Amino acid sequence: MNIALAMLISLLTLGLAYRFYGKWVAGRLGVDPDRATPAHTRQDGVDYIPARKSVLLGHHFASIAAAGPIVGPTLALIYGYLPTWLWILLGVTFIGAVHDFSSLFVSVRENGKSIAEIARRTLGKSGFVFFIVFAIVLCILVCAAFLQLTAVSLTSVYPIASLGLQPDQSLLKTVEQDGVLKGVIGGIASTSVIVMTIFAPGIGFLLYKRQTETKRVYVVAALVCVLSVAVGFYFPVTLGMQVWMIIVCLYCLVAAWIPVWLVLQPRDFTNVQLLYVGIVVMVVGILGSGFAGVTVDAPSVNISAETFSALGLMWPFLFVTIACGSVSGAHALIATGTTSKQLSNEADALSIGYGGMLMEALLGICVTLIVLGGLGFTEYSHMVWPHDEFGNLKNGNAPLAFAIGVGKTLFNGLGISTVYGTVFGILLLEGFLVTTIDTIVRLTRYLFEELWVTLIDAPPPMLKSKLFNTLIPVCAMAYLGFTNAYASIWPIFGSANQLLAALTLTAVTAWLVQKARSFWFAAIPAMFMCITTITSLSILLDRYIGERNWALTLTDLLLLILTAGVISMVFKYFYKLRRELRRHGNV
Repeated sequence: MNIALAMLISLLTLGLAYRFYGKWVAGRLGVDPDRATPAHTRQDGVDYIPARKSVLLGHHFASIAAAGPIVGPTLALIYGYLPTWLWILLGVTFIGAVHDFSSLFVSVRENGKSIAEIARRTLGKSGFVFFIVFAIVLCILVCAAFLQLTAVSLTSVYPIASLGLQPDQSLLKTVEQDGVLKGVIGGIASTSVIVMTIFAPGIGFLLYKRQTETKRVYVVAALVCVLSVAVGFYFPVTLGMQVWMIIVCLYCLVAAWIPVWLVLQPRDFTNVQLLYVGIVVMVVGILGSGFAGVTVDAPSVNISAETFSALGLMWPFLFVTIACGSVSGAHALIATGTTSKQLSNEADALSIGYGGMLMEALLGICVTLIVLGGLGFTEYSHMVWPHDEFGNLKNGNAPLAFAIGVGKTLFNGLGISTVYGTVFGILLLEGFLVTTIDTIVRLTRYLFEELWVTLIDAPPPMLKSKLFNTLIPVCAMAYLGFTNAYASIWPIFGSANQLLAALTLTAVTAWLVQKARSFWFAAIPAMFMCITTITSLSILLDRYIGERNWALTLTDLLLLILTAGVISMVFKYFYKLRRELRRHGNV
């Protein structure tokens, strides 16, 4: 298939989904633009802050996108392009975007409460505890996977000859590996991330303290983006993987408990300029490549011993591997943890919740077409799923495959030098990664604070400490990140992530039933995702036991126990509700 045709079909499908299905869901939910939101009624200057629609969309999108729609589809392409492409489009339209939109809306109606607090209304205290512990485990898995992916992307190297550079070039810092001269692709991105973080407090001051016009701050943020990349070319920062992982952990330890306007939101506001430009450039590059005759160089469906050894059976592992590109339970934590506290008008929930998730799916589509159109299936397989001389799988490099794919696609479609396109790809990936890690750590801090108050009537001062509640998830993600490769964490992360989405949609369904509103648009996706993800966790449990990976075995087992607890409570709730309706003659 020509990649331009595939992109045009994708854009049309996503546009129709927003125009018709998204607005239909908004009507079923009961969006009211005249109703005051918690950002106004509970404004505190720290967490509850009314945000401008464009600013909040940028923060929300940068937080939810992360590496999921890049790494997930890249890994899943081993099954062929057709299953990946179709699941992203159909999954996001009927499940993922509905999940994000509905959870954001319900949280706004519940005074900005987290999805776990919302579940308390229907499942009681025990259900709340089960739900919140599940969410905490998922957050730690997300951060652990992304922590190592950050380090992998910032330390990736690639032969300079394949980038069209001569041995005496000075554009990239080089290292020699196995007699091959390679350029350090991630050094420029490293510097860019540092520069944008340094300028973040100034951007936050302009937005929230000086109340500077948004358009003017956009210009300043765009200049900071350009400056950060320019500085990166002259002063690339090249450090080892473990050093980067330690630095990111220390950064999260600080960023997750200081006021949201000081670092987290303004850095996202700055970084998202690059992300927006990146998506537009990728779409244009794909269209240009397609018009130049580039096609998807991969089998439409690939079911073989190779795919089984890499990931497992297509169902359920295709679905949980793509993860954030179609459906993501972590989005509910962001939507109900930070976004709902900053939504200025209920009408904005459609574009931020449903529309933001469609943008993430578009990113996943771009990745699918870029990797297979730029690299081709053979080079893709060697880079992402390499084997040793005995035929055993080795650790691949999905971030580098995406970056090289971007470089080659922009060269084929726009005539941009491969090296610049590749660096741009790493910049995009790194921007998504860091913005999500610090946001998820902050959300985990919220979840721990809610958990202690629920379990203990009068929590001691230590359990109320923002620093202490931040330290717990940072230490946990560091342990898993340092002891497991991202490819090992990804399947259980994807399973837990989409299972939380199923549980979130279940909580939304219960809320809708309480309000006597239509609920099947949430209930049917919840059932499908629940069956799919419980199956994957069960298969993974057997796999981890066989590998004697006890950390992931215990994590998997804990997730299954928590899930069983939540599901049993849900059935009990609906059985009780049905009995009450029968008593009143309504069934």
